[in-house]
Amino acid sequence: MRLTAEQEAFRDDLRQYLDSEVDPVVDDLDENGPLDRETLLTFIRDLRELGIGFDPETAPQFFGDVWRFVITAEEVSRVWPSLNVGLMMSFPSVFVRFASSETREAMLPKLERGECLGSLAVTEPSGGSDTARPRTTARKEGEEFVLNGQKTWVGNAHYADVVLVVAEDESAGAQDMFLVDRENASFETEELEKLGWKGVSNARITFDEVRVPADNRLSTMFSNAIGAGNDMNDIVPFPESVTQLFFEQKPLNATFSFMRTGMAFMAVGIMQAAFDEALAHATDRETFGSPIGGHQLVQETLYDMRVGLETSRQLARRAAESLETGSEDARLLSSMAKGYTSETCVDVTSNAIQVFGGEGLKTDNRLERYFRDARVMPIPDGTTEIQKLIVGKELTDLSAYT
Repeated sequence: MRLTAEQEAFRDDLRQYLDSEVDPVVDDLDENGPLDRETLLTFIRDLRELGIGFDPETAPQFFGDVWRFVITAEEVSRVWPSLNVGLMMSFPSVFVRFASSETREAMLPKLERGECLGSLAVTEPSGGSDTARPRTTARKEGEEFVLNGQKTWVGNAHYADVVLVVAEDESAGAQDMFLVDRENASFETEELEKLGWKGVSNARITFDEVRVPADNRLSTMFSNAIGAGNDMNDIVPFPESVTQLFFEQKPLNATFSFMRTGMAFMAVGIMQAAFDEALAHATDRETFGSPIGGHQLVQETLYDMRVGLETSRQLARRAAESLETGSEDARLLSSMAKGYTSETCVDVTSNAIQVFGGEGLKTDNRLERYFRDARVMPIPDGTTEIQKLIVGKELTDLSAYT
């Protein structure tokens, strides 16, 4: 896969911004994280100028080219994965345009300014990776649904304007998603301390008789929007080949295919940063009168790191290609890519510390942050174990997790 001239220019502009505006402040911001709402919005406003965002004007440009999405995930994560998580977690805000009148009235002005922060609430304290059977419930009462339950590890939860919540629709006896806007509904959040991704907020949310309009149910938003003459691409601003996956798969599975591909490129970005630092150190640092890069075992370590990086990048690209073409293998390849690259990212960042030796153990060395961020990667959006079971199901059509 070769980037077009336009895609290369986009990458170069993004890289220049990250190196000049984010890299100089990232260490301090990460150490004192999570980011507050206004600081995150400052970065999001800047990125919008580069064509990255979820507002009606920017989203079709950003998501309309799968490669813009994955280039962003890799390049931002090379500098600061937490910023990538905070940015990408806002994607549920795209559904504001098709929600109830009260949600549109409250949130559309923010969305149009590119300042509507979103969040996706899937994981539950008692369920973990079991997303097929949520214990959070949605009870139909007249023209509203009433949500009850808890979600955990919800990115952006503290300051999100809208939260897309996975719940069991008791009226239909099936899983669905519900858009909760903070202007018209209140819920409790509790910040979670964690090993990595310290720059982004993750929290537990409690929904206690939280009322949302019936028109904020995702399946209803889709049907209402299509009934009003909108194409699927208007609702979910992906290429037509990608939006087709929302008809062929459950909406949550199609969403995860996209997110897991982004996660794979996140892992590649982290690996690239760790490898670059390890290689520079191996050629600069001297022991026994010569650079350590001339020692056989250091060269073996660099070989392992580079092979892990390149195989991960190629598998991530295969997953992106499957999304771009709407391939029936999109779920298979995105799960393979997410699982493999996340585990390899842990190995590569660990090896980078090994190349540095004692210097790599210092907390003021960026390798410590790379390793902590890498160690988070095999867990969110489905653990590696879940990715293996998804791949097994896709290969055999036999489920090992139901």
